[in-house]
Amino acid sequence: MSDDHNLRNVKRNVDYIYSPEYVEICDSLSKVQNRASMVHSLIEAYGLTKYMKILKPQAASMEQMAAFHTGSYLEHLHKISQDGDNDDPQSSDFGLGYDCPVVEGIFDYAAAVGGASLTAAQSLVDGKCDVAINWAGGWHHAKKDEASGFCYVNDAVLGILKLREKYDRVLYIDVDLHHGDGTGDVTDTGLGKGRWYTVNVPLEDGIGDDRYYHVFTSVMQQVQTMFNPEAVVMQLGADTIAGDPMCSFNMTPVGIGRCLQYVLEWELPTLLLGGGGYNLANTARCWVYLTGTVLGQSLASEIPDHEFFTEYGPDYSLEISPSCRPDRNEAQHVDRVISTVRANLKNVV
Repeated sequence: MSDDHNLRNVKRNVDYIYSPEYVEICDSLSKVQNRASMVHSLIEAYGLTKYMKILKPQAASMEQMAAFHTGSYLEHLHKISQDGDNDDPQSSDFGLGYDCPVVEGIFDYAAAVGGASLTAAQSLVDGKCDVAINWAGGWHHAKKDEASGFCYVNDAVLGILKLREKYDRVLYIDVDLHHGDGTGDVTDTGLGKGRWYTVNVPLEDGIGDDRYYHVFTSVMQQVQTMFNPEAVVMQLGADTIAGDPMCSFNMTPVGIGRCLQYVLEWELPTLLLGGGGYNLANTARCWVYLTGTVLGQSLASEIPDHEFFTEYGPDYSLEISPSCRPDRNEAQHVDRVISTVRANLKNVV
């Protein structure tokens, strides 16, 4: 990597949301147990923390979370959280159970994650950084009055609302395998005053880096032109990566990194969030690679020795190779989706 490239990127002020207490509480989420520790340990092992300002997150208050979530949902979450009561008959009305199990302390977890994204967004609003990173955030499935898809609080929405206190046009970009709840089809373009301000790009199984980047840039170039955002929130769920138990897409961190770099070149205040990613070692590989992308730092292929080193066997390499999964996205279908999206975007005013 050239010195010029490094110098250009060193000017980017990056805040990294971290505290030992925050990582500990995020590690407790059963679906991704210890993932937060694995990600942070690898970031530290690669020496990336010295290029960022570490920002200790503040837990969100009930009032702060009520900027999006209903009081009745938050109060119920608080009540059952105190004793881990799985038998409360009201819980199912609030989406609790099955993939959002009730465990003791779950309200504190939600407040921690929501507060972390609010802390990051506030730093952007205050002009203290150019990019803020909360890899333990990105829980985009939670609804106003319901937990959903392992998500108890929608920290992405809370972050957007905080940014909206300063910026009129905040663009939310989601490259997780799963779209946020209530959207998905190319015809889902938003409702009411938000009509035409939602873009969905449905893709089939097996898509790899090159085709994904082509779709991403074809759509985002038009989005950026028509919407002219003043700030960005980008959810970078890593369940699109080859080897994830979701077994759908066939991407690598390099492909996602190219998409991130495309957005960073707009030079807007940007909040970066995690999300899905259930092969924990590959998720850590991905988010560490993306952290390096933000900082303009090249990372050695060999995983450095650290607490979780043995999780990266048998090759102990940062790189992830795509599998032989076939790409079911025919060029004609992809072009048709892009054309539909671009036509819809012409309605944005």
